[in-house]
Amino acid sequence: MRLPSVRDYVPATSTGRTFAVTSLINAIGTGLYLTGATIFLIRSVGLSAGQVGLGMAVSGIVGFLATVPIGALADRLGAQRTLTGLYVWRAGWFAALAFVHSMAAFVVVSSCLAAAEAATQPMSQAVASATTEAADRTRTMAIVRTVRNVGFSAGALIAAPLLAVGSTVAYRSMVLATAAAFVLSAVLLGRMRLAGPATVQRKVGPLTAIKGFRDWRYLLLSGLNGVLSLHITLLSVGLPLWALQATGASAGFVPVLILTNTVLSIVLQVPVSKVAERDGGAALALRLGGFALAASSLVMALAGGLSSALAGGAVLMGACVLLTFGEMWQAVGGWDLSYEFAPEDGKGIYLSVFSLGGTGQRIVGPAVVTGGVIAAGTAGWIVLAGVFCVAALLVAPLTRALRQAAEPPAARSQILVNAEGQAS
Repeated sequence: MRLPSVRDYVPATSTGRTFAVTSLINAIGTGLYLTGATIFLIRSVGLSAGQVGLGMAVSGIVGFLATVPIGALADRLGAQRTLTGLYVWRAGWFAALAFVHSMAAFVVVSSCLAAAEAATQPMSQAVASATTEAADRTRTMAIVRTVRNVGFSAGALIAAPLLAVGSTVAYRSMVLATAAAFVLSAVLLGRMRLAGPATVQRKVGPLTAIKGFRDWRYLLLSGLNGVLSLHITLLSVGLPLWALQATGASAGFVPVLILTNTVLSIVLQVPVSKVAERDGGAALALRLGGFALAASSLVMALAGGLSSALAGGAVLMGACVLLTFGEMWQAVGGWDLSYEFAPEDGKGIYLSVFSLGGTGQRIVGPAVVTGGVIAAGTAGWIVLAGVFCVAALLVAPLTRALRQAAEPPAARSQILVNAEGQAS
């Protein structure tokens, strides 16, 4: 892998560069809010930790249910218009959140936010893909992901002094700044001029489009990607809890692990994405992601029981690096395969269906990791490694089946005739 240059991190088109800036702005706003969300909700809104968890669980379910209908709507309106509307929607509800004072209001507002948040990722993928040529699509998506990681980190840094102030005004200003970031993003996105529509608009209604979805192979691919997306919960929940409960590592070492993941993701996501640019590269990337996550889980198991802080920290760092490579390979493989197998007149609904795997992981992942993997100890990590290996091995036959299903009947018949001729 050659060392990346500055040019590698810049989209090839002016529209792509504008979209990257848009992504940076709303990522800063999101990072600003997420860093202080729990503190804001407890100290400013007056909720208990249990109420916050319940509200987030309800909103997560709402987001899961709203994703596909919004994707179907995008096939009728266009992904750019839909994404612009989602940014405006999120800005309005973040502004409302700043003045919430009850549990009921929090559930309503957070559910409205979650509905838009869950649909934003597939719409962003559709718009980003429309800003450049197909040959540069993978790199553009990698740049967008890198930019978003930078934005999340910047938002967290901005939040630090506001949280230090500790006043209601500071907490509210943090949430209102998030709303302002989405307003600015919506303005920039609405002014973008794509070469063509981000999706081919369909004349059928969203409900008809949902009822007509019959691609079970694509749905299986979404589920497979959701299993591999468990790295999100492993990083935020599994790694910190395992480090504190089962190893000799100190609590102060956990932020170092998170920082390592963030830095590696920012620096290496673009060069790592090059593996998907060759024929069959996207499937290879997804397989590599699964095997890297399996290796990370085995190293986690090895870390259990190490009483030495130095030894435990070193092994956990190795697990973190493997987890980060698994994350990057899974991301690039998932992007390309989800886009490749989505028909041109159904990008919105297909990409939204694909995102359900990741959304579902966010809902059930914490329970699986804490109540299953960590509760079972070393054996739990070994079983999880086996799950990741199985998922990785299933990528090839599933993508092969999707390609065969996508071939026109005449093309499949010709392949069979050629095969029979060669056999005789």
